[in-house]
Amino acid sequence: MFVWALATICMISTAAKAQTPQPKLTVLNIAVEGLHLSPKQAGNMVRRELAKIAKYEVLDKYDVMYLINKHGLKIDNCYGKICLLDVAKVIGSDKMLTGSIERFQKTITITLRLIDVKSKSVEKVEIKEFLHLPEHLKTMVTLSIRKIFGLPNNKEVVASLSERNKMENAINTPAADMLKLGGPRMGFTMFTGDLANQLAQPEYEGGYDAIPLMFQFGYQFETKYLNEGNFQALVEFIPMVTGIDQGLFIPSLTILNGLRSNKSGWEFAFGPTISLTQQAEGYYQNGAWVKLNDTDDRTQINQNIVTRLDSRGEYQINTGFVFAFGKTLRSGKLNIPINAYVVPHREGIRLGVSFGFNSRKNKY
Repeated sequence: MFVWALATICMISTAAKAQTPQPKLTVLNIAVEGLHLSPKQAGNMVRRELAKIAKYEVLDKYDVMYLINKHGLKIDNCYGKICLLDVAKVIGSDKMLTGSIERFQKTITITLRLIDVKSKSVEKVEIKEFLHLPEHLKTMVTLSIRKIFGLPNNKEVVASLSERNKMENAINTPAADMLKLGGPRMGFTMFTGDLANQLAQPEYEGGYDAIPLMFQFGYQFETKYLNEGNFQALVEFIPMVTGIDQGLFIPSLTILNGLRSNKSGWEFAFGPTISLTQQAEGYYQNGAWVKLNDTDDRTQINQNIVTRLDSRGEYQINTGFVFAFGKTLRSGKLNIPINAYVVPHREGIRLGVSFGFNSRKNKY
């Protein structure tokens, strides 16, 4: 019996809540400056977005206009509290929402004011400055409406529409599907294993008398494909020279494909690398490297003949595969990528770190 009584009480309570009328809210025109939008159109936009939150009974614009015309009211410039309160008394509205959408230089400012008719006071005010992205005006209005009524917004969308230093994406760069960037890259690379030993050997043994830690300098050509989601796709071409600090000239070209987070700037990429190095054929005899000469009779050599790095050899193309990860920082319009990478090789792994800066070259 108790259970049935409790269930009945819950049903009555739910029904009572469902029948409780929502406060009536009216939106007239919204003031507009500097945009190709009329106050009437702005009012309609706010009214539609306001109806979606289902927190108030938003009065139909045709019913409102009927009552306004019936009583001979003028609303063309009715944006202030006094005028709106007079209109509210005639149409029987509990709340009035007014505001403005203004463009100033490279920003769009949306101001909303919620007026309580009973207390004749401004109940809430919301002022938000966005970037000048008129293509996303509807989204800006939605964000402002949700903010004034205490509803949560997508933080990444808010940041993309309001922060100048935010990573470029399809939201804050609507006119471009991809961007091209360019700038210098520099860093250090470290050779390990047999590669390090070969570099450190004296020149008369085919080495370079070099320390297996070398400076690198080059240039990065980047194309990134913009997306409204969490990631953007990357394609990078990086020509680079290694070893100048030790009197060497080792040119290379690396092509990377990867992904970068629109939120944090963390990224990873991988791709082939091609370098031009001096190599020679030879063999190891009692642990010592012996370079083959043109006059040597290969049939008389019992050791396994291999090709390896040798400062006395001819320049040849050497290939590898790069795995890189890192983070791109933002400072104004400048991107500052910081990356670490690894290049596996049968004769020794090559590790490195690099950083640089780049900015947008053009967009299309």
